[in-house]
Amino acid sequence: MAHKKIDTRSLGLDVGLNFSKWLTGAENLHYGYWPGLEVCAANFGAAQVAYTDLVFQRLPQAPCRILDIGGGAGETARKLIALGHQVEIVIPSAFLAERCRANAPEAVVHETTFQDAQLSGPFDVCLFSESFQYIPLDQGVAKCLSLLKPDGRIVIADCFRSETFASDAVQATVGGGHPIAAFRDLVQSTGLHVSQEVDITHEVAPSIDLEQGLFNVIGYAGKRIDAELSARRPRVRGIAHWIMRRLISARKRARLDQRLNQQTRNAAHFTANNTYLVLVLTRT
Repeated sequence: MAHKKIDTRSLGLDVGLNFSKWLTGAENLHYGYWPGLEVCAANFGAAQVAYTDLVFQRLPQAPCRILDIGGGAGETARKLIALGHQVEIVIPSAFLAERCRANAPEAVVHETTFQDAQLSGPFDVCLFSESFQYIPLDQGVAKCLSLLKPDGRIVIADCFRSETFASDAVQATVGGGHPIAAFRDLVQSTGLHVSQEVDITHEVAPSIDLEQGLFNVIGYAGKRIDAELSARRPRVRGIAHWIMRRLISARKRARLDQRLNQQTRNAAHFTANNTYLVLVLTRT
């Protein structure tokens, strides 16, 4: 009988969401917004709330009909509904769609990609909270325009590749998204007006340092266990290392070492390669 492939993506999301809920009390997957906050794990929940508040300031007064595109685990939708908005979520992950239904039961959940979603407009807002980068640039904005009311708006909070972006396979360049120049060209060609734009690159970058710090703690624990085995159970350590070499390629082991024991993924590296914007686009 054929073995089923392990769904590592769902496994990672499940672990990540449970850790996020343990740390912050909410199943958020997005960056934190850090002005005025000490960068530490204890403040990560407050930084994520500050990020959500910043995005919500770009929304019209309730009640509105909002399409939450790539709605994560439904935490944003839950907050929007509490404010009096009507929300529909588009999410391609079956695991995240399940979490959306649990966290925001009043929302309509479309378990599909935005490109393939069968949606009935018009909406007041098409909202992308760290999801715009996953949708082909030539499709996302065009579909939003077909779904929006004449006076509707597209709200985007996401990372873009800056003009200085340099992909580095060794350092695993953090961030990404669509090239910012290509995005600006698209906005101009579609006749949209950027009615609001806030650059928060430096204010979200500390999230990268905090995440890297967590992986370094895990890496430190691994090194301590390895040192203890080397001193007291060298044969067991040798077998464990042999199994790891058999199961994980040298390239993947190097990347794992980088992730757990180095600090190449940091705020400075992020800001050098990325531009993080909060945008409101409207028809001219």
